[in-house]
Amino acid sequence: MYIPPETRSQIDELARRAARVGKFLDVPTRQKELARFEHQMSEPDFWANQTAAQKVIAESNRVKALVNPFLAFQQRLEDIQTLAELVADAPDGDASAAAELDALAGTAATLLAEADALEISSFLTGPHDKCNAILTLKAGAGGTEACDWAAMLLRLYTRWAERRGYTVEIDDIQDGEGAGVSTATFRVSGPNAYGYAKAERGVHRLVRISPFDANARRHTSFAALDVVAEIDGSELDVEIKEGDLKVDVFRASGAGGQHVNRTESAVRFTHLPTGIVVACQRERSQIRNREIAMQILRARVYERQQDEKRAEMEKFYGEKGEIGWGNQIRSYVFQPYQMVKDLRTGAETANIQSVMDGEIDFMINAWLRAGCPRQRNKDIKTDDE
Repeated sequence: MYIPPETRSQIDELARRAARVGKFLDVPTRQKELARFEHQMSEPDFWANQTAAQKVIAESNRVKALVNPFLAFQQRLEDIQTLAELVADAPDGDASAAAELDALAGTAATLLAEADALEISSFLTGPHDKCNAILTLKAGAGGTEACDWAAMLLRLYTRWAERRGYTVEIDDIQDGEGAGVSTATFRVSGPNAYGYAKAERGVHRLVRISPFDANARRHTSFAALDVVAEIDGSELDVEIKEGDLKVDVFRASGAGGQHVNRTESAVRFTHLPTGIVVACQRERSQIRNREIAMQILRARVYERQQDEKRAEMEKFYGEKGEIGWGNQIRSYVFQPYQMVKDLRTGAETANIQSVMDGEIDFMINAWLRAGCPRQRNKDIKTDDE
């Protein structure tokens, strides 16, 4: 039976993309790793050291999360390749073969969409991509307008996290003067949260008619988003000395009940060597807030050290880290026209409302595709290339 060229082309494209992803993931090596983990977990004394056992299980789950979806995709691809051969061998006019051909075309189209998601997830192979993410928003140039913009971004990322099934916890928030927030630190928890959220690190620029300007003039505002991975302290080679810390305690602001607002339960750490400031007022206990703040501080100091090693900080903020003109990664224009454009990849949309409601995965995916495949394509060639 005749198979349309577009269906054959889709199957061939799926095979090429599966080959690329398989080589990028180095599936045979990862399968050997899984076999080694399973052997370790089957040992009688595996649970003698619970900390080490948990690390082995976590690493095994991480590798499975990379390999298993690819193997399932590959099996489905092999199934439709076999079906295509059977349909091609069937005589013309065979009713059952015609039905199989329709199903084949639909399955191929579905797998192409799945291939996009598989490729994106395959890029998240960094050492901390699987971790939860700690995000810090800070209002920049623009005064009250910038504080309002920071609050809008806080809502955007909260909606984005909810769309992905992640959970969001506010660790610290400081109100702006008159409106919005001046700073906000929040935690996004879920599979590969840091791997995706790191794409948003940088300065975000807003252009709109200001609701705070009686003359209805157009204003430009800036806010910066910092993203670090929530890493187990045992994995961090970071030493923070007591003498390097300035510790302040204060009453928590905002909602939280009488106990929260009447006792000095909130904690702020200033790391003197780096100037990094973190605060936490999420819990009623000052002790617990100190633990959370220290965890965030360690993660941010670690990230700073990595930035210095890679010399990449200026890619996000400029050498001086200014939250203003010339350093933005994305522009959100509400007036005189409507457009959200990522200046790193060129990804853009005129549907501002959907972006502000958290639909930003297309820009995150574009950034991952632009950054990750570059090195991959240097080293990996499929057999037919």
